[in-house]
Amino acid sequence: MAKRSIHSKADGEAKITWKETFKVHYWAFREMGRGCPGIFTVTAIHSALSALTPYVTIFLSARIINELAGSRRPGTLQTLVLAELFSVAVLTLLTGGVLRLKEFMKCKYDVRKERVFTDKMLSMDFADVDKTESHDLLSQIEQNGRWGGWGLGVLLPGFAELTRGVFGILGAIALTVSLFTLPVPKSGGSLTVLNHPVFILGIVAALGLVTWISPLCNNKAIEYWTRSSEESKFFNRLFSAFGFLYGDRSRSMDIRMYDQQVIARHYMGSDGGFGTKGPMAAYARGVVGAWAALGASISSVMTGAVYVFVCLKAWAGAFGIGSVTQYVGAVTALSQNISLLIQTAGRLKSNTAFMRTIYEFLDIPNAMYQGSLSTEKRADREYEVEFRDVSFHYPGTETWALRHVNMKFKIGKKMAVVGENGSGKTTFIKLLCRLYDPQEGQILLNGIDIRKYDYRDYMDVFAVVFQDFQLLAQPLGNNVAGAQEYDADRVKKALMDAGFGERLGAMPEGLDTMLYKDYVKDGVEVSGGEAQKIAIARALYRDAPFIILDEPTAALDPVAEAEIYSKFNDIVGDKTAIYISHRLSSCKFCDEILVFHKGQVIQQGTHEELLAEARGKYYELWHAQAQYYTG
Repeated sequence: MAKRSIHSKADGEAKITWKETFKVHYWAFREMGRGCPGIFTVTAIHSALSALTPYVTIFLSARIINELAGSRRPGTLQTLVLAELFSVAVLTLLTGGVLRLKEFMKCKYDVRKERVFTDKMLSMDFADVDKTESHDLLSQIEQNGRWGGWGLGVLLPGFAELTRGVFGILGAIALTVSLFTLPVPKSGGSLTVLNHPVFILGIVAALGLVTWISPLCNNKAIEYWTRSSEESKFFNRLFSAFGFLYGDRSRSMDIRMYDQQVIARHYMGSDGGFGTKGPMAAYARGVVGAWAALGASISSVMTGAVYVFVCLKAWAGAFGIGSVTQYVGAVTALSQNISLLIQTAGRLKSNTAFMRTIYEFLDIPNAMYQGSLSTEKRADREYEVEFRDVSFHYPGTETWALRHVNMKFKIGKKMAVVGENGSGKTTFIKLLCRLYDPQEGQILLNGIDIRKYDYRDYMDVFAVVFQDFQLLAQPLGNNVAGAQEYDADRVKKALMDAGFGERLGAMPEGLDTMLYKDYVKDGVEVSGGEAQKIAIARALYRDAPFIILDEPTAALDPVAEAEIYSKFNDIVGDKTAIYISHRLSSCKFCDEILVFHKGQVIQQGTHEELLAEARGKYYELWHAQAQYYTG
C-alpha cells in the first residue's frame, strides 16, 4: 500500500472527524482495489441485487393480493404469479452466482490484506524492522483485527453494507412514494386529515427522526467497544499466549515439568477479560446493553407507527389490502437501510482510530540511501572492504556499540572475529552487510562508499549464516537454494561440502524431502547440528565472494565445531571468509584474528602473534577457555 501521511503521531488520541474518516478509508479502498481488481465492483453488484430482490417480491405480492381481493381475473393472476416466480428465480440465480464470484475474489482480497503489511516489512530499512516499536505497531494491528475485525478487515464488509444501504433506500423510496401521494377519498370521513401536507410532513419527519436516532444509539454502544480496545488487545494477547499453550510443542517439556498449565488456567478462568465476570461482560450488561436496547426499542416504536399509519389509510380507502404489505414492507425496509447506512458510517468512524495505527506503521519512512551504482561482478573475486574510523550506536541509545573501528579485509583470506558478549562482533557484521549505516566514518568496497552502491546489488556480495538462522518447513532443496527452481547438482554439492552428505543419503525423498511436520505428516525433523549444516550449505550455494559465519555452530560441541570450521576453510577456496565464534580454538586456522572489546578492535594478528602478547585480551580469553579442556 502506498504510504500516505494522513495524520501526525501526536494526534493518536485526537478527536475523529468525518473528513479524516473519509480520507483514511478512501486511500485504503483505492489501494486494496488496485491490489485486487474488481473486488469492489463485484461486491457492489452483489449488494445491489441483495437489496433490490426483496422489493420485487414485495411489489408483485402486493399486486397479487390486490387482485385476489378485487377482480380476481384468472389471466391477470396467472401473469402476476409467473412474473413473480420468474423474477425471483432469475434474481436468486444472479445473486448466487455473483456471491460465488465475490467469495472467490475475497480469498485473494484476504491474502492482499496481509501482503500490505508483509510488503511493508520487506521494504523497510532493516534498522526499522529491528526496532521494537515497529513490531509493537504490527502487533497492535494484528490484535485489533483478531479481537474486533478492526482495520482493513472493516473495509470490504463496510463497503458492502454502504452500497446495500444505498440501493435499499432507493428501492424503498420507489415503493413508498405512493403511500404519501395516494389520497384518502372523501368517503374516509375524518380520516381525510391524513391528506393534509402538514400531517404528511410530520409523519415523514417523525419516521426520519426515529430512523436516525436508533442507529445513533447503536453507534454509541460501538464507541464503548472501541474505547476498550487497549483492554481487549491485552486480554486477546493473554488468550493467544495461554489459550493454546497445550499445543505448543516447543514448550511441552517445560509444561510437563513445571505444571505451567496451572498458570494458563488462571488466565483462562471465568474472571478473565472475555469471561462472564470480565470488563467486556460488564459493558454488555451495563451501558453498552442499555444503548443497544434503546436503539432496538426506538426501532420497534417506529415499526408500530408505520403499521398504524398504513392501516389507517387502507381502512379509509386510499389503497387496497395488498398495498398494505407493500408499504409496511417498504417503509420498514427504508428505515432498516437508513439505519444500516448510519450504523456502517459510525463503524467506519470508530475504525478510523485503528486505521491511524495502520498508517502510522505504513508511513514509517525509509531513511537509508539506496544507491545506484552496480557492484562490480569480478571473476577474480578481488573485492576489498575497508572500515574507516567507523562508529555506530543503535537507535534509541547513545551508547556506542562500535567506536572508531579501522581495518581492511585481505582478499581471499580467512578472518576470525572474537570477543566477549556485547563487544560489538555481530554489530560489526550488520554494518558490513549494510543492515545498518554507521553514524560516523565510512565503509568502502573497492574504494567506494558502500552507500553509493545499489542496496540489493551490494547485499548479493555476501552469504551469511547467522547464529539465529531459520529454516523453512519446505523441501530440503528449496531450503538450500532459497527458491522453487534450483540447480540440483549444485545443491547436492553444497550439502556434501557442509558435511550433510551422509544424512542426505538417508533422506527418504532426497532433496524433495519435506523438513518438519508443519504441513505434512511424513516431514523429517532435523537436529540442531543438521540444521546448522543445511544453513551453511545455503551460504555455499549462493556462491558469494564473502562468506560470513556468525556463530551458527554455537549449539555444537567444541570438537564438532572445529571440524566444521576446518572443513569449511578448505571449501571456501579463494573466497573471503569471516568467522565469529566464542570458541577461540575453532579459529586457530584463520589468517588473521580481530579481537573486539567494548566496541573497539583492540588486537589484530594471527593466533600465534596474539598468544605471544601475554597481557593481551586474546591471551586472557584463550587461557580462560583452555582450562576447561586441559588438566
